[in-house]
Amino acid sequence: MAEAEKKAQNYNIPGMRGPRSPITYEKADNGKETILRLMAYFAKQKNLMLGLTGAVIVVVCCMVYAPRLQSGTIDLITQGDFQGLNKVLMIMLVLYVIHGAVTYAQSLCSARLSQAVVEKLREDLFRKIVHLPIAYLDRHSHGDIMSRMTNDVENISNMISQSMSSLVSGVLTISGTVIMMVWICPQLALLSCVTVILTIFATRYLSGAMKNFFSKRQELLGQINGTVEEMVTGYKTVVAYNRQEAVLNDFRQTSDELTKAGIIAEILSGSMGPVMNVINNIGFVIIAAFGGYFAIKGVISVGTISAFIVYARQFGRPIEELAQIYGQIQTALAGAERVFALMDEPSEDQRGNKIMDDAIGTVTFENVHFSYVPGKEVLHGFDFDVRAGHKIALVGATGSGKTTVVNLLMRFYQPDSGAIKIDGVDIRDISCDNLRKNIAIVLQDTVLFSDTVENIIRYSNPEAGWKELDEAVRLSYCTELIRHLPDKMNTMLTEGGQNLSQGQRQLLSIARAFLADPRILILDEATSSVDTRTEKHIQDAMVNLMKDRTSLIIAHRISTIQDADCIVVMDEGRIAEIGNHEELLRQKGKYYELYMTQFAGNIT
Repeated sequence: MAEAEKKAQNYNIPGMRGPRSPITYEKADNGKETILRLMAYFAKQKNLMLGLTGAVIVVVCCMVYAPRLQSGTIDLITQGDFQGLNKVLMIMLVLYVIHGAVTYAQSLCSARLSQAVVEKLREDLFRKIVHLPIAYLDRHSHGDIMSRMTNDVENISNMISQSMSSLVSGVLTISGTVIMMVWICPQLALLSCVTVILTIFATRYLSGAMKNFFSKRQELLGQINGTVEEMVTGYKTVVAYNRQEAVLNDFRQTSDELTKAGIIAEILSGSMGPVMNVINNIGFVIIAAFGGYFAIKGVISVGTISAFIVYARQFGRPIEELAQIYGQIQTALAGAERVFALMDEPSEDQRGNKIMDDAIGTVTFENVHFSYVPGKEVLHGFDFDVRAGHKIALVGATGSGKTTVVNLLMRFYQPDSGAIKIDGVDIRDISCDNLRKNIAIVLQDTVLFSDTVENIIRYSNPEAGWKELDEAVRLSYCTELIRHLPDKMNTMLTEGGQNLSQGQRQLLSIARAFLADPRILILDEATSSVDTRTEKHIQDAMVNLMKDRTSLIIAHRISTIQDADCIVVMDEGRIAEIGNHEELLRQKGKYYELYMTQFAGNIT
């Protein structure tokens, strides 16, 4: 499957760091493969498919046979046979009643089929998204991923509900009409093939151009959604730096490209109807001229000419309808290509046949090398042992690789070489589910979901009892915070906890980690958004929390990690110094420089 890379802005993901690759948009090159994959979803709805197919066949049979009856009525009138005329008219009445009733049933089946297929498609896509590796989400626009879930899937839904029946009905109508025309008058049917040839050439030329522009439009739509999502997420930063005009210019540039692609796509789509109309009118002229000639020669009757004119219109109407919905079909196929491209992405490797339910918590890094971008290593032979129950602090300048160490321990990423072991077992042999159940992490960028305070804290351990919940709230100093909320534990937080301060959100995330009762605790700048007094309370509470637990702390504030059993000073992906607070100060190296810089009141 080919990949077309498009440069775009990078999107920040809470808690994730490291170089970002350009956003890429995957597009399947084989449209037939996309159609076959869509049809696999239809195959799962056999009853609805059978009902819809049966309804379409009945409707088409009624439409194809009706002109033949009309031809007979004209011939009966010219012959003066009014008794036979009444019989034919009754048959036509019954036929049209059946046509109307079955058309209604066809609409119901089409609507139900659309929702059933799209529901399964949306479910499969969401299942894929929640199992994507962190690396994929780190490299791709959030807005583009959401666009595939919303816009692209919605386009598929519209295509199924509005265009699928028309497509099948149109193909069957054209086939049935051609059969009837050949049966009635082969000579006149053969002459009508001129319009078929013109139709094939026109459709083939326009469809190729339309597909390219509709695919481009969908990709640009995903990009513009990503731009909007980034702006809304970082709106305070945009306003704080007066970047409104810059953001607007970026949006306008993408929007202009989208507008141009959309205009060309719609022009091509709209031209199909008029082109088909011209071709159909040419067909009417041919039928009128040669039909009259055949009637004079006695080859056909006047009623046959009437039937042929209706058949010619009936032959052209599905083509016009197909031309009108062709753009919608191309949009849906372009969206389906993007949806299936995302589904084809490899899921996170969560394999592992070993468990660590009774883990002690010893962590070993053995000559670990890692790079976000091939050829640009972030960690260079990271080698370190963490004893069980010890409190280890990672310090260093921004970009030195501290958070990368945590990402590798959590199996968010895989090391390029080397190994990471817990109690002597390579974490690649431990299932991700079991590994992460034994590790709790508090990220620098707090992530809270829209839910009640109770459910937000229980997110790490839904089965925890009230005793454990109360203990976690108390240890994290959330008691006063929750007491002042309008509905206490049942208070519903808005998206991301926006109705709380940053410090309050951080406290809740720490309570969530407490409730997990992990063997290994990771704190990535966990107190960065908490005031000094609250930070002191949390540090006191963490003394009990960290007892008999392995703790990894990433911090810029040296005051928060002075009591660590071991401090690892990192510099450009390598370990520069190791020791406790006093030992490192005596060495007067990198750690000493950081300490003195903070003591002087500067930010490191």
